[in-house]
Amino acid sequence: MADEAFVPADFTVPGELLAPPFRLEPLGPQHNSPDYAAWTSSIGHISATPGFVGRDWPDPAMSPEENLADLERHADDFAARTGFTYTVIELASGETIGCVYIYPARSEDNDADVSSWVRADRASLDTVLHEAVSTWLSAAWPFHAVSYR
Repeated sequence: MADEAFVPADFTVPGELLAPPFRLEPLGPQHNSPDYAAWTSSIGHISATPGFVGRDWPDPAMSPEENLADLERHADDFAARTGFTYTVIELASGETIGCVYIYPARSEDNDADVSSWVRADRASLDTVLHEAVSTWLSAAWPFHAVSYR
């Protein structure tokens, strides 16, 4: 897909996924404080989550200001339609409990690479989130093959 757009120009990117017990909305700078609190409270759990094992994120040395710059980059990717990051918000509490990342595949065998994480205190939702996002990707996105770790 290197020579093609990540998503077709006429594709309307979903602005939300409502999948009780949570909803997804595009991640942006306005989420900095709750996002930072969510992942910094769960570094061990995230680091052991498929898709994050062996990566250099989450980085315990990352400052809130660096996190803000990261969220701005994700928002820019979303606006440019080159990648889509969603924050996961628990419906009952309104708290940020995770993230979902949808980016172009690194392998020619797939259209998109997807990963997600939830806070350690919501670890029971890892599988629930994976299943909801997998269904959403199949039903609402233009991808034929997705690698979701």
